Amino acid sequence: MNGSPLPLRATAPGGVDAATQAAAARRLAAHRRARLRATLLVILSQIALLAAFLALWEYMTAFDKQAAFMFGSPSAIAGFLMTMARDGSLWRDTYVTGVETLLGFLVGNVIGTLIGLSLWYSRFVSRVIEPFVIALGSIPIIALAPIIIIWFGTGLTSKIAMSTLSVVIVALVTSYKGAVGVDEDQINLMRTLGASKFQIFRKLVVPASLADIFAGFKLTVGFALIGAIVGEFMSSSEGLGHAIFKAGSLYIIPKVFAALVATIALALVLTFIVGKVEKLLMPWRRLG
Repeated sequence: MNGSPLPLRATAPGGVDAATQAAAARRLAAHRRARLRATLLVILSQIALLAAFLALWEYMTAFDKQAAFMFGSPSAIAGFLMTMARDGSLWRDTYVTGVETLLGFLVGNVIGTLIGLSLWYSRFVSRVIEPFVIALGSIPIIALAPIIIIWFGTGLTSKIAMSTLSVVIVALVTSYKGAVGVDEDQINLMRTLGASKFQIFRKLVVPASLADIFAGFKLTVGFALIGAIVGEFMSSSEGLGHAIFKAGSLYIIPKVFAALVATIALALVLTFIVGKVEKLLMPWRRLG
């Protein structure tokens, strides 16, 4: 044949067209830039909203002594934060509450998640214990504080117990919800392939439940912190809960808010850590 030869197209290893690969790389880069812009816009909007709120708060309390006494002011709160940071009480109280919260969070989630996942093995058992779980979950944690103090004393153990009880029911419910929500077709497929019930549980049920489990983790950070703070309210000589209670009893409202700011910061740090662990164990969610 006299026709001119067809032009050859460069291909990457594996037979992928180089131009197609380059286009995919450009699309990925554009997607990352768009996500970065969206994230920056959200952060800037949050900063602007917080700044406007603090400015309005400062303005409303600057010329009204009664309002300043009742609600404090951002400048007074910042002053107490700096004072507490200089004398070391801020770091000491945050550390104490952080340890109590972290230990209660870990113990409560381990116990609750293990029980919740194991209930997948028997729907009969789950139906039997369901009313008991609901009953335990309906008890206000502060109502258990006197009993916890009698059982565990007034030291660190009682605060961890309070934090654990605040977490365990939520962890149980969320993990069980994730386990029973696994696609039955996938379970039946593994059964037809000869998988045992334990293999189905380990290779399908647990991985498929991770999204619900980590959603529960993010939720229980706050519950663990509430349990620790309540425990410090009832009996403690240190911790953010003790600082809040002591400042409130002396009507030092700006100091109450200063301790609350430290509490919020602690909750945000713990939530951030949970999010990082989630991305580490569930890398496919990074694309979401």
